[in-house]
Amino acid sequence: MKILVLLKQTFDTEEKIIVTAAGVDEKDAKFVINPYDEYALEEALRQRERLGGEVIAVTCGPERSQDALRTALAIGADEAIRLDSGSLPDDGSAVAAALAAIIKPLSPDLLLAGLFAVDSGAGSVALQIAERLGLPHASSAVKLTILTADELSSLPKEGLLLEAGASSAVRFALVERDIEGDTETVSLPLPALITAQQGLNEPRYPSLPGIMKAKRKPLRTATLQELVSSGALSAESVSPRTSRSKLLPPPPRAAGKRLPGAPAEQAASLVSLLREEAKLPL
Repeated sequence: MKILVLLKQTFDTEEKIIVTAAGVDEKDAKFVINPYDEYALEEALRQRERLGGEVIAVTCGPERSQDALRTALAIGADEAIRLDSGSLPDDGSAVAAALAAIIKPLSPDLLLAGLFAVDSGAGSVALQIAERLGLPHASSAVKLTILTADELSSLPKEGLLLEAGASSAVRFALVERDIEGDTETVSLPLPALITAQQGLNEPRYPSLPGIMKAKRKPLRTATLQELVSSGALSAESVSPRTSRSKLLPPPPRAAGKRLPGAPAEQAASLVSLLREEAKLPL
């Protein structure tokens, strides 16, 4: 099995983040692997331990994002690739097109990614990559099992959703996915993309031997210019489709109000405030 994990380096949301007119102030910010991508990485390592093969971590970002890849290598990934974001527009479609050009020649059996990135709240890049590569995909996985065709055929079909193209596949991903308060089980023929939801597993930490081994593992950098000059990507495919006009911090929280009087008077005052100040249609 060749398993590829899409990672993103994000701001640590537990630290104080300063938003300015020019964007987020990176000077004192702490950066980590996107928490949902940690579930994807852990699942890749568990599948490798069960089935054998290799795990490749891929990210798109500036030079500092190599720290996230080094962490992934220390945790257990075999190889890492960074797409330099310096020449790419800040646009999910452009990033997906460039990453798809890197991933296609690798021919992975399984792609794993986090459900969404906690810094932007967006989660479309991985799914756009799957569409560009013509791969089936399932999002918000809370359980993943890789099966052979014989193992899948022995399972009861009641309640199991089967993707098209299953007849010619050798391996399948049996995915239990979160669907807003319930779960559904879907079978995908590999290769496929699966995004990880919280609860899929418990991510491990890098060990001291792992940190030492990470220094000797391959980590290469690819650029947009290399992809275009090699013919793997056209310049038109990375034209931005969206733009961000402004970035603002959330408004400061207003001071609370204490409502005096008996419970009935407090209730009447609260309803009045909700109607007149909050403008709620009560």
